[in-house]
Amino acid sequence: QVQLVESGGGLVQTGGSLRLSCAASGRTLSMYKTGWFRQAPGKEREFVAAITGTVWNSFTYYTDSVKGRFTMSRDNAKNTVYLQMSSLKPEDTAVYYCAAGGASTGWGTQGRYDYWGQGTQVTVSS
Repeated sequence: QVQLVESGGGLVQTGGSLRLSCAASGRTLSMYKTGWFRQAPGKEREFVAAITGTVWNSFTYYTDSVKGRFTMSRDNAKNTVYLQMSSLKPEDTAVYYCAAGGASTGWGTQGRYDYWGQGTQVTVSS
């Protein structure tokens, strides 16, 4: 069992930056693929970024709309993953969720994740 707690959301102006954190407890996060998803008002939840692989060799994946602006990383000592978001746009406004899943495949698919955090709100004003 893995418990995930997100933090770091807030209100920021267009072009600003935020760093989201997802702290895990219960199991070592590097044993799982970990992803960030987001859900905007009136829209379905969508994939944002994921990190897979071991402590020594990890891989990151991003949806096209955030490539070059968002960076996902993992701190194995703190059992925490981060999502550094820069050049934020109003369309990035959403509740951001952290998730963890047992297999390294299916990193872009919600159904392949077993554990979810409660979400953190990110609002980008124009």
